[in-house]
Amino acid sequence: MVEHDIGTIALGALAAIFAGISKGGFGSGAAFASVSMLALVLPPGQALGIMLPLLMLIDAVTLRPYWRRWSWPDTRTLLLSGILGTALGAALYTVADADLFRLLIGGISLGFVGWQFGTRAGLIRAADRPLPDWAGVLAGIAAGFTSFFSHAGGPVAAVFLLSQRLDKTTFQATTVLLFAALNVVKVVPYAYLDIFTAHTLMFDLFLAPFAILGAWLGVKAHWLVCERMFFAITYVALSLTGVKLIWDALS
Repeated sequence: MVEHDIGTIALGALAAIFAGISKGGFGSGAAFASVSMLALVLPPGQALGIMLPLLMLIDAVTLRPYWRRWSWPDTRTLLLSGILGTALGAALYTVADADLFRLLIGGISLGFVGWQFGTRAGLIRAADRPLPDWAGVLAGIAAGFTSFFSHAGGPVAAVFLLSQRLDKTTFQATTVLLFAALNVVKVVPYAYLDIFTAHTLMFDLFLAPFAILGAWLGVKAHWLVCERMFFAITYVALSLTGVKLIWDALS
């Protein structure tokens, strides 16, 4: 803790609260914005290492309401291929530098915003018929890969799951289970690659109450805050942080 200045500590607390609110009240799709926020002031690897235990904590809090309400065949397809995507991400991590990670996180942030606007504008639509299993394998690989670098595999997994015409609860439960499991899978390569350190874990102990507070606020905000307003703020924040990270990486 003493190694961080007050600004980094405050941003870490804000990032933990935001991740909790997103996962607890708005479907968790934008929770990865917390990584983008932290990557503005910390090395990207350190930001990833700090956020993973917090996201796992929030997973534990939010998984229970959806227990056994998921689509297991779809979860299995995405999870098994997601493990391969995670391994590919770990392999790239061993040879890439911090600027490439900033570029990836920034690009994924802007891509997420573009995907959301494209979906809402009708430019991106769910497939007319269920996508085949091989498409689920490709989606899982891409989800695992992007999740390794930014905890942001949700959109690519959603493309496959939306084509399966799942009901709202089954879709949400499948998404929650998939990324809760992938987060557990990432623990091994994160530990092996020293993305986790004693220092990041100590910081997590400090931030854990903020993550739980965020999850509680998310449940309350679900009923009190307009979803459109929440995501509008999120998209602006992601756009700004994405541009800043790409600028830092290229300059």
